Amino acid sequence: MPPIANEEPPLQPCATRINSIPKEAIDAAEKHLGDILSMAMEHAHPQAAVVVSDARCELALALAEGYRRCLPNARFIDFDTVSAETILAAFDLLAPGDLVVLIQSTNFRLEAYRIRVELFKRALKVIEHPHLARMPGPQALYYIESLAYDPAYFRGVGNALKRRIDRASSGVVDSGGERLVFASPFESAKLNVGDYTDMKNVGGQFPIGEVFTEAQDLEAVNGRVRIFVFGDTSFTVNKPEAPITLVVTKGRVSGVIDSTPEFDKVLANIRADEGEVWVRELGFGMNRAFTRERTVSDIGTYERMCGIHLSLGAKHGVYNKPNFRRADTRHHVDVFAVTESVTLDDDVVYRDGAWQV
Repeated sequence: MPPIANEEPPLQPCATRINSIPKEAIDAAEKHLGDILSMAMEHAHPQAAVVVSDARCELALALAEGYRRCLPNARFIDFDTVSAETILAAFDLLAPGDLVVLIQSTNFRLEAYRIRVELFKRALKVIEHPHLARMPGPQALYYIESLAYDPAYFRGVGNALKRRIDRASSGVVDSGGERLVFASPFESAKLNVGDYTDMKNVGGQFPIGEVFTEAQDLEAVNGRVRIFVFGDTSFTVNKPEAPITLVVTKGRVSGVIDSTPEFDKVLANIRADEGEVWVRELGFGMNRAFTRERTVSDIGTYERMCGIHLSLGAKHGVYNKPNFRRADTRHHVDVFAVTESVTLDDDVVYRDGAWQV
């Protein structure tokens, strides 16, 4: 799940040229985006497309160039040089099944207009690339690599994981000597693998690569888990010098070993609003461009990292639990487990940095 709020970092100076991203990476972006358009989005001429982008960071410029090569007939709009009314008018000309691409150094705001939600209501296909300014230099290259679309891997492994999760009665995450035990069946797993067959909405935030669920009985989650990255109070990746160990009792964080001041602040914020710190989402990240060593600063992008992530806090927009009132849940903070292995029932489904299904 993406972060639930947004605090934007200072923008880079307006970029007019792509200096730090090599031509080979832009060529790769063209290839990856072309595959997303044809295989995941199933977009083809004469379907119309509108691409709204800005020029505030080099990664945004690189992606815009990739889309220009892939969508020669699309309408391209510079977000910073036109009015909100002009952009909305361009959307009004589109028909159901047409495409909108949003390339955002931060996160576009059109007054009270919630862009993706409204576009989906119109049955438009949507590709979002948000928070690109958070990923400069080498991170931009990781991001471009993460856009590679391998349908055999994403759809094959993703659906195999879903089938295995949906029939499991328990699971264990081994984070190197510490075990977090899910002594409960899981909620029906959701896929983010670029397959929108039979789905109401087509598209979403890219890059993709995730299967997620949570325990049907949250209080059946107990044990310890070592985390090496967490989303901090600015919703960016925070990597402490050494992993932090969470002690989980009846689905709640009951203790922390080797914490840091910033992580203490995250927990304090959750407790101040919700009283206790629940462990909810169990995410099976699949994107092989991101690893424990290859990180990007944007937590919503890094969430696809190949391995396990969890959410802290009572908020989860997909799974409703009777003991949580939606109005009272405020936090969904992603944390990333040191993942040595993952077991569902008696089957090892993750080992040696890869899914084994």
